[in-house]
Amino acid sequence: MAAARGRNTHSGPGPVLARALEILGAFTAQHPVMTLSEVSRQSGLPLSTVHRLIGELVAWGAIERGDDGRYRVGLRLWEVGSLAPRGLGLRERALPFLEDLSQITRENVQLAVREGTEVVYVERIAGTRAVPVLTRVGGRFALTATGVGLVLLAHASPEVQDEVLAGPIERFTERTVTDPRQLRRMLADVRTNGFSISDRQVTMDAVSVGAPIYDSRGQVIAAVSLVVHHGTASPHALAPLVRTSARSISRAVSGPA
Repeated sequence: MAAARGRNTHSGPGPVLARALEILGAFTAQHPVMTLSEVSRQSGLPLSTVHRLIGELVAWGAIERGDDGRYRVGLRLWEVGSLAPRGLGLRERALPFLEDLSQITRENVQLAVREGTEVVYVERIAGTRAVPVLTRVGGRFALTATGVGLVLLAHASPEVQDEVLAGPIERFTERTVTDPRQLRRMLADVRTNGFSISDRQVTMDAVSVGAPIYDSRGQVIAAVSLVVHHGTASPHALAPLVRTSARSISRAVSGPA
């Protein structure tokens, strides 16, 4: 009955599930809370379709309706998302070492994985004297500009590297590297040296040093980085700290569950 109702009574393009995902995908860091009309506009779906489907999403808990009548992502969706093995499991094993690195340096420490051609941040610890950053847990960012992104791109398949470097490559500051040939040289250096340096590529006051995290098969599954104020410390002096944390996390991830 439910399948028949989905085929025959829901209007608009595509199957019901696809339209429900379009509604969920309309919520972003720039649009975390919206009215029905705003959800319709951001998702590109008719208002009548949004009105009908959002009721089912609210009933399940994927979306919540506030006292002001506006909608936001629901806690149930976070509960399901937290079960992703590359999220919760990785974060739990890495967290003690991320906290150690943060306490030693009092700087921003970040943990990220690659999803397609983007970075997804799994954890971020803000140090007491840390430089402001543009990233957030669960947020996505370009692979080409950040410390973790350069590590993950350097160890990605040639096909992924070719796709990313074919562009367009986003520029964030005047120091953002957008030349594919220069980026390929940087990626080769990352593989050779075992760490990355992103020098004021995202903001003009921040430098990031990243290192790879390996699984038991020797595959890079994540990256950790330290983000500091430009001019406060030599990136090469910070690299051993970051690499030590990455090796410790690698051992924790590769160990028995």
